[in-house]
Amino acid sequence: MTRHAVLDNKTHRDLRIRTDAGAELGDDIMATLTVPSEFRRVQAHFPILFRRETGREAFTALAMFGFENGENLFLDGDRWDARYRPLSAAIQPFLIGRPAGGDGPGQIHIDMEHPRIAVTGEGIRLFDVDGMATPYLDEIAGRLGDLDEGYRESGAFYDALLAYDLLEPFSLEVTLDDGSIHSLVGFHIIDEAKLRALGGEALGALHAAGHLMPMFMALASLSQLSVLVARKNRRLAGG
Repeated sequence: MTRHAVLDNKTHRDLRIRTDAGAELGDDIMATLTVPSEFRRVQAHFPILFRRETGREAFTALAMFGFENGENLFLDGDRWDARYRPLSAAIQPFLIGRPAGGDGPGQIHIDMEHPRIAVTGEGIRLFDVDGMATPYLDEIAGRLGDLDEGYRESGAFYDALLAYDLLEPFSLEVTLDDGSIHSLVGFHIIDEAKLRALGGEALGALHAAGHLMPMFMALASLSQLSVLVARKNRRLAGG
């Protein structure tokens, strides 16, 4: 259940947010949305795979944390075991809201049913005693802005991938050290052979539009699949 509200310094003057990590705080997720503008940061830690949105032709990109629903191999008890957290995970429980028509400036909304809402004196304040935004809220606002801008710009990136037929189906079946088999199915990756085969004019157009670098970053991120497998094996071994 979610209950979104527009954040304001009167209603939410004393609200605090838990910023630690934990399954009970919603961190037990297999993947989270990522946007092309942050692929450079994401690829250093997580595989980036593409998936078609349910019932739609559009694609989204996902930073992968595990092999099955509810599995986050970067969550170690109450510790986030990576130097980066993708924006869509880092901004919880906040989101950008807009008028029904989709136009106009965004507003910071908050999910009042999210487990990160502190129920006691723990957590970090959003507003100080004078009702001014705390440094934490300023940081969240910046991340929300980055994510919103990246998401709104991503349509052109996916249009380019489809226009040049650069997405190919991808599945991965891994036999782990204990003999169990885990699979990732229903995903897509960038077709490296087709990308390499593009002519200079097409590559120039992709570069000029800012699409070429995120494509390379998505390809580079696939090296993190072996890291994900290693984390799974360590988890199974109790490490």
